[in-house]
Amino acid sequence: MKRLLQILIWTAVATLGAVALGTIAFHRGEPINATWFVLAAACSYLVAYRLYSAFIAAKLLALDNTRATPAERRDDGRDFVPTNKWVLFGHHFAAIAGPGPLVGPTLAAQFGYLPGTLWLIAGAAFAGCVQDFVILFCSIRRDGKTLGEMARDEVSKRGGLIAQLAVLSIMIILLAVVALVIVNALKSSPWATFTLTMTIPIALLLGVYLRYFRPGRVLEASLIGVALVLFVVVAGQWVADSLYLAKVFTLGGITLTFAIIAYGFAASALPVWLLLAPRDYLSAFIKAGAIFSLAAGILLVRPQVLMPPLTRFVDGSGPVFAGKIFPFCFITIACGAISGFHSLISSGTTPKMIQREGHARFIGYGAMLLESFVGVMAMVAACAMTPGVYFAINSPASIVGATPEAAAATISSWGYPLSGTTMTGLAHAVGEQTLLNRAGGAPSLAVGMAQIFSNTIGGERLLSIWYHFAIMFEALFILTVLDAGTRVGRFMIQELGGRVWRPMGRMNWMPSILLSSALIVGAWGYFLYQGVVDPLGGINSLWPLFGISNQLLAAVALVVATTILLKMGKLKWIWVTLLPMAWLVVITMTASYQKIFSANARIGFLSQANAMAAQLAAGKVVTAKIADTHRNIFNLRLDAVVTAILAAMILVLLVEALGQWYAILSRGKEPVLQETPYVATQWAEGD
Repeated sequence: MKRLLQILIWTAVATLGAVALGTIAFHRGEPINATWFVLAAACSYLVAYRLYSAFIAAKLLALDNTRATPAERRDDGRDFVPTNKWVLFGHHFAAIAGPGPLVGPTLAAQFGYLPGTLWLIAGAAFAGCVQDFVILFCSIRRDGKTLGEMARDEVSKRGGLIAQLAVLSIMIILLAVVALVIVNALKSSPWATFTLTMTIPIALLLGVYLRYFRPGRVLEASLIGVALVLFVVVAGQWVADSLYLAKVFTLGGITLTFAIIAYGFAASALPVWLLLAPRDYLSAFIKAGAIFSLAAGILLVRPQVLMPPLTRFVDGSGPVFAGKIFPFCFITIACGAISGFHSLISSGTTPKMIQREGHARFIGYGAMLLESFVGVMAMVAACAMTPGVYFAINSPASIVGATPEAAAATISSWGYPLSGTTMTGLAHAVGEQTLLNRAGGAPSLAVGMAQIFSNTIGGERLLSIWYHFAIMFEALFILTVLDAGTRVGRFMIQELGGRVWRPMGRMNWMPSILLSSALIVGAWGYFLYQGVVDPLGGINSLWPLFGISNQLLAAVALVVATTILLKMGKLKWIWVTLLPMAWLVVITMTASYQKIFSANARIGFLSQANAMAAQLAAGKVVTAKIADTHRNIFNLRLDAVVTAILAAMILVLLVEALGQWYAILSRGKEPVLQETPYVATQWAEGD
């Protein structure tokens, strides 16, 4: 009877999800209600976790809770730290859920709501969650080794070295773009800057509290931390209204750049229990709470999605970024569907902290589903605004104009009516000087969230509170990726450095920790600085490179995962990782080629650089802009070179892997797994 009831319940959930997805896919004419998006996502994720993740755990990986994890065997109090399952879920979710599920869907909304929503849901269930789960399992079985190390051990030494260099290069670009989104969200906003800054001492307090004063009192510390964060959100308004404090926390892009670099260094060098883990755990509460509250607000208010399912910009002429749906929708929505960055966390901090192999399904597959849900909510928030407002916020001044009147005229000519007073009034209502040309996705998402929240509680009186809460929420979301990613980058530099000078590879040697931390923050800090001083807004140049790099990294992860699964004798189920890997190779190689060689100056890095160089040669650039133009030309050509090198590295790794696969399948080579030998856990079942 119980079995029959379960079947009926899950059949009902699957049916409701299918109806909701069908409604989103085929609805035309009048605006669609946002409730369908919440139902489609929630039901799809529940079914995927209940069935597909269980299938992977049982058939593909055979998780073993009797096996000691690296956290148990190598507990050192700094990087290898056994961590409560819920705390680690919070850390992992906070570390992986960065700008992608917030910014990517918001930017891709220029195509309409349909392509992005379908990719977010299907991509997560069959690609993103699979990558995170499988890579986490593989790293646990290999003493918490990073993706690059696993590639060296399981594919080949040459392929592994190429993979390590490619992964580190991609990591630097990803972190630079992550930091750039934070800078764009915080600059000239004392309210948001104060709130985000105060989350750092709160996290330090939680770390010390749980380590020394009240060990194990996770719920108690969580309540204290969440209460303090909510207090500083409200206190941010007092800071913004204070003449003295507002000046202190009103920072420009350059100042914020160096402040974020300093934070990244501290997060990388300090013990994981002191800053990284408690801050990520605290962030997870805010992230999950805000997203579920947004979903509840959507169900309560039932807003209409005003953006059409497909816009006129599917032809590639979009003002937010140029390029057609294929391949650019799939690289713009990076983290919400599949993200290579996640594989660095799944083979970086998380496998060094997990207590049981069985927790990998909940943390690896489950956290990615939650991130995808964030992406769907971001899509709804962006598309619930009037299209004219959406394009005014996200389009650069070089396309729509720098004044409300100019932007309104340009956007209205596209068929999306807008008046200049609308943008002025909206900026005043949320407590900002202007919302025009805020490229990066964060401000427009904050506006969409604030409008939904204010219709639930407080009305327009609290619109500014909700807006700045959303800005804090987004920056908090993204900063956790920066700190965890920087720490993983430190591990990678230490691994590579250890090949040249053995002491550099000692993970717990302080000089090595400090030097490698300085190198990684210096590398991504350079690209961040270039993005901040970029007259085009930085995000327009760096985000496509971010998307390509991120998906190239996912392809690397799936190549390594497929190789390991073949060695494990899982040929029957190899399609689980092989199909998403093939899809990613196709879209990343297509996007790389177009970004390098496209004749369209808004798409191709080289054609845009050549167009600017021609303007310089013809004397059409005013004197005040000559230096900026030279900088843009250099940055664009550098982007083209970086894209070409990364694509070539991935192709070489793929060739190396194909050789391994052929040798295994033809029985010409006996597969050798580089797993850590089995050691039985000493922990009781309830520990």
